[in-house]
Amino acid sequence: MDLLAQALDLVLHLDRHLAALVAQYGPWIYAILFAIVFAETGFVVTPFLPGDSLLFVAGALAAAGGMDLGALIVTLTLAAVLGNTLNYHIGRFLGPRVFHWEQSRFFNKEALLKTHAFYERHGGKTLVLSRFLPLIRTFAPFVAGIAAMSYARFTLYNLTGALAWVLTLTLAGYQFGNLPWIQRNLSAVILGIIVVSLLPAAIAYLRERRLAAARRHQILM
Repeated sequence: MDLLAQALDLVLHLDRHLAALVAQYGPWIYAILFAIVFAETGFVVTPFLPGDSLLFVAGALAAAGGMDLGALIVTLTLAAVLGNTLNYHIGRFLGPRVFHWEQSRFFNKEALLKTHAFYERHGGKTLVLSRFLPLIRTFAPFVAGIAAMSYARFTLYNLTGALAWVLTLTLAGYQFGNLPWIQRNLSAVILGIIVVSLLPAAIAYLRERRLAAARRHQILM
């Protein structure tokens, strides 16, 4: 419970923690941010790390003079691209046998299956769209590797998605993160970003539940 409380505090008060890291580590903050984004996108066992909210808060701190915006965008984009690339190669190496793995605290099989279904419907666009969807963002390159998407095609979508994700959220934080109303309610804004990010996945889940219920009803009839 203590670990869960600490993780929740980190996510909801990311502005305070990140500002403290900037003050403590100076230029090394770029390496820390690189490591967080790289891990969140590069390993299927770390989808719980902050993503969207981290980019927004980092942009706000850059606007306040804590970081250089250009260096921040380059660092985050590079981390997002390389993280996805590693995840893709892990998927290529492991192949379809991962679908037989059991659910555990270190492996979210349900998220993997949902991402695979999303990939089947949207193909390469999944790599761009999933950047804005927590959990699916972490599993999308993994599934692309399992599906043996060509590396050239993967790289194109990977670069496009990384740039769109980093620029949208970092620049939003840079432009709006230091407005007085947002600063006073930043914890609520971060929570809102998380909720909005999860909303498409929740809607898709409910839609699939409804369709499954309708199919069962037809079979019973």
